[in-house]
Amino acid sequence: MAAKDLFHQAVKNALQKEQWIITSDPLKIEVGGTKFEIDLGAEKILAAERNNEKIAVEIKTFLSDSPVTDYHAALGQFLNYRLALELSEPERTLYLAIPVIVHQSFFQREFAQLSVERYQIKRLIYNPIEEVIVQWIN
Repeated sequence: MAAKDLFHQAVKNALQKEQWIITSDPLKIEVGGTKFEIDLGAEKILAAERNNEKIAVEIKTFLSDSPVTDYHAALGQFLNYRLALELSEPERTLYLAIPVIVHQSFFQREFAQLSVERYQIKRLIYNPIEEVIVQWIN
């Protein structure tokens, strides 16, 4: 099993505060002979539609000296996980969980904005101290 990110529990708690049910920790899938472990799988019952919304969340801390290097690694991982989910669980939406401070700094740069738009990266912005989700970006 891969090591959990520093803010793993904070994001998990934040999702639970928003009434998400954590169904997998980690979410394990196998596609084309390759095994993947996405940090969290969760679902939420939408009462009005009497349906379930399913998500997968890959949590990143971006704590190294280079947010660009962290983003390169996160982007590659995210794209591979999204493809694996499309093949195995197409009803599940993948989100990249990003700390609010990183979102306010690195992800406001023009390049980062162009990149997340080009690659259609859905983001969950979280506050690791308060253990809350600040914003969902589709």
